[in-house]
Amino acid sequence: MSMETGPESLRIALLVARFNSMVTEQLLQGARERLLEDGVAPGNISVLYVPGAWDLPQAARRIADSRRYDAIVAIGCVIRGETAHFDYVAGHASDGLGQVALTAGIPVVFGVLTTETGEQALLRANVYGADRGGEFARSALDMVSLYASHPERPGGS
Repeated sequence: MSMETGPESLRIALLVARFNSMVTEQLLQGARERLLEDGVAPGNISVLYVPGAWDLPQAARRIADSRRYDAIVAIGCVIRGETAHFDYVAGHASDGLGQVALTAGIPVVFGVLTTETGEQALLRANVYGADRGGEFARSALDMVSLYASHPERPGGS
């Protein structure tokens, strides 16, 4: 698909981690609202859930390989706790989604908040505040447009 045919025809996967759902559901709301405002047809927005941010890279890879979507927005939230768990999960999500983004052939947006506190996460997720979910969706549309205006050469690089 391309932005040349208009955003209504784009198929966008919103891949959402259930862990920290008080935050991720707000990010999802912001992303969905932005896509609708920008003209993506409601039926072309798919919401897919995974247990947590750790699971986002493998799910994004599977979704990209399905070739059903024009872009993926991976939504999650990792809040620092008292152990090193934060570092492992945030690092894995970031590195894994980065690898998928470089090889998927479609835009894969890193929509994972990594914050020190729950309050910071909620402030960034709030659709009436920073609305990072809306920003993540806008990034996906911008990247789809860039991909459409710079197609791959036949036969690779």
